[in-house]
Amino acid sequence: MRFEIAMKKHKLTKFQWRVLEAALTIPLGETRTYQWVADQLGKPKAVRAVGQALRRNPYPLIIPCHRVIKSDGQLGGYEGGPCDRKAELLEIEKYIVKEME
Repeated sequence: MRFEIAMKKHKLTKFQWRVLEAALTIPLGETRTYQWVADQLGKPKAVRAVGQALRRNPYPLIIPCHRVIKSDGQLGGYEGGPCDRKAELLEIEKYIVKEME
């Protein structure tokens, strides 16, 4: 995906954009962990940096940062609103996927 224009408009680092690109690969109705994202980027110790990058997501309706959760299964934070909104979005996505089968 090409983010050159967005990168100029929003002052995020290349690493932060790579985190957002990784979030885009998570399928509808599924979740991955912050650790998974860090591993995808070849930075297994950058779990906190992944969380901070997701927190700065300028396009939460497009880039599904709500699909990234903690390794213990807890939801973690969600910049798009209360954590219950993150849970609600995930439930809606699971319902959509089920209906598409």
